[in-house]
Amino acid sequence: MSGQAAYADWIAVDWGTTHLRAWAMGPDGTVRASAQSEDGMGRLARDGFEPALLDLIQDWLGAGPTPILACGMVGAKQGWQEAPYVRVPAKPAELAPMRATAPRDPRLRLSIVPGLSQAAPPDVMRGEETQVAGFLAREPGFDGVLCLPGTHTKWVQLSAGEVVSFQTCMTGELFDLLSHHSVLRHSVDAPALDPAAFLEALADTLSRPERLAQRLFAVRADATLNGTGATVSRARLSGTLIGAELAATRPYWLGQQVAVAAAPALADLYARALQAQGVPARSLDAGPLTLAGLARIRAAQTEPSLP
Repeated sequence: MSGQAAYADWIAVDWGTTHLRAWAMGPDGTVRASAQSEDGMGRLARDGFEPALLDLIQDWLGAGPTPILACGMVGAKQGWQEAPYVRVPAKPAELAPMRATAPRDPRLRLSIVPGLSQAAPPDVMRGEETQVAGFLAREPGFDGVLCLPGTHTKWVQLSAGEVVSFQTCMTGELFDLLSHHSVLRHSVDAPALDPAAFLEALADTLSRPERLAQRLFAVRADATLNGTGATVSRARLSGTLIGAELAATRPYWLGQQVAVAAAPALADLYARALQAQGVPARSLDAGPLTLAGLARIRAAQTEPSLP
């Protein structure tokens, strides 16, 4: 926990698969305190969500009910309570959170932000819609594509404050599986990657994406036969996977205005990959976007209606 214990005007919650983060918000929008734990959805049964949240926010609660606005996997089928998806096109800053059925503790008044879904091709997001709302709160006039790299990278087409369409790639999860649970794990154990090898593998896969499976094993074979170092091998694995992703998402970045939001190192890697294709993508830290999005969605629910 950071910050001093203080009663919250409302509480913002980002509840993912592996982590739980919460912020005690003041009436002026300032963060009075923050806390986090590893009580993500993936380790909780249905009846474990409320105790996990109370462990984190107990000191912020007054006698009366405190509004809590949560996003992420808390609203999945396996979460505290399912918040049905909203079909795109949709304006993420104007999503109507679902009021959860009454928690056992009367001090909690929980609402959950719904995720977004797409009919064709079928796709879903849960949690990223709040990051998009935070991005648009900062750049309301943005018209283009927001790329959100991560375990499941999202490419989101935005226009007039609306998510028009999106596409998901499992690049981050594939990288994790291959680098930790495949034969490649012996070749790519390095804390960093070689920039030149990354761009070379990226370009090769972009030009011949159908050779993906062969290129992946070549990473192992080259290390075995030629003693190629782990820094180069890790770069080739990353470049091969991101190259396949860029080949699949070409309509989302070719000729578009593109912004990339992620942890700084990952955002810079994607921006570098796009810039190598002549796309002047800019990168930004995604860290503050979720809280900014929760604040914007809450404000949209409390703003007076126009006459």
